[in-house]
Amino acid sequence: MESPASQAVVQSHDMKESTDQWQQQMLELAVQVLDKAASAGASAADVTLNRGTGLVTTVRMREVETVEHTRDKSLVLTVYFGHNSGSASTSDFSAEAVAGTLQAACNIARFTAVDEDNGLADAELMATSQPDLELFHPRDISVAYALQQSLDCEAAALDHDHRIVNSEGASLQTHLGVGVYANSHGFVGSTRATRYSLSCAVVGTSNTKITSPAGMQRDYWYTASRCFEDLQSATEVGLLTARRTVRRLDSRKLSTRQAAVLFEAPVASSLIGHFLSAIRGGALYRKASFLQDCLGQKIFADWFHLYERPHLLRAMGSAAYDDEGVATRDRDLVTDGVLRSYCLSSYSARKLKMSNTGHAGGPRNIILQPGNEDFQGLLRTMDRGLLVTELIGFGINGITGDYSRGAAGFWVEHGEIQYPVEEITIAGNLRDMYQHIVAAGSDVDLRGNIRCGSLLLENMTIAGA
Repeated sequence: MESPASQAVVQSHDMKESTDQWQQQMLELAVQVLDKAASAGASAADVTLNRGTGLVTTVRMREVETVEHTRDKSLVLTVYFGHNSGSASTSDFSAEAVAGTLQAACNIARFTAVDEDNGLADAELMATSQPDLELFHPRDISVAYALQQSLDCEAAALDHDHRIVNSEGASLQTHLGVGVYANSHGFVGSTRATRYSLSCAVVGTSNTKITSPAGMQRDYWYTASRCFEDLQSATEVGLLTARRTVRRLDSRKLSTRQAAVLFEAPVASSLIGHFLSAIRGGALYRKASFLQDCLGQKIFADWFHLYERPHLLRAMGSAAYDDEGVATRDRDLVTDGVLRSYCLSSYSARKLKMSNTGHAGGPRNIILQPGNEDFQGLLRTMDRGLLVTELIGFGINGITGDYSRGAAGFWVEHGEIQYPVEEITIAGNLRDMYQHIVAAGSDVDLRGNIRCGSLLLENMTIAGA
């Protein structure tokens, strides 16, 4: 009788064989679609195909809530008749459905207005190599095992402290996918990738009974990776969830004031995200960015270094080419606090009369150079101020940079956390806020596409009671 470990190896091998077949079929279909587009009179075309499978198990209060198997397929075709373009999509790979999609795309193209900036990315920009970025780590996870992981995670949270009285649930999610992109330049690219995550959210109260919503607090934690073995354990995720929830109990309100603000690493990445949105081509050519015409200008302090590394092994954002087949490469976005590069696709680059930077689909693996201080060191540096651990709402004006968001966290005195706070708003302007970032922590959050540690701002407006 085979051991569980050997069975897992066999099952993973079977999954690899299945995705090999998917990949080959999708590559053949992509070439066929482009040939048919050319026969229909299109001067150029590109096609994107995706196919994936996954499992989601959710438990709540120690009971199974949902088990969901996912299966998805998509084909998106864009055709060009000169500078007229049309796009259509389907989730059916049959010959009839694909023929109908091609006809629909051609019909749309014939009725759209001419746009001189339409077209494929330049042929010389296409990726010439597709290195193995170690994104594909198939593992056949049974429903029973996934449910047990979810149950163990939630149990660790519920059992940690008697003040944890309710749960929003724990969930394990898996996804395995194959993607193919091809265009009329002769470029054909394919990727295979896996993604796993485990999350938990619970509710605590200061009393053994829930007496009112005001006496309750909620928090969560999650782990995510390309490889299942790289996830934090179910017990660790549950304990972190419970500890983060309990520490927020007996929250107070603050009076309105000006003070230093420390953004904890999981929420600090949102500040970098607002910056990336402002330097993307779509916002720039529409003149909807507060960083319009700021290339070469000083946006951050001298020490600030933000860069892109799209070829990191096993990273969530890694890709050898962008959504138009353009080769991705290492790039400095900010050095010495100065904005060095926008993030442009072929269309936005033409609109702005600039060079394509290989960012169709967005930047990949953005990293803020970490500082020397860990989280506790940043608290000591701040001395007195607000630690933000949760942001609420989305009060961001992308055109002006005005920033106003609900927040929760902790008040800090003498470099130490004193008590939790809630029902506050932090406000400023992103241009000013970026200038006032005085330190980045070494506690880098590696779970997403933006990798940065906690960020300390020397002054912000805090609106309270």
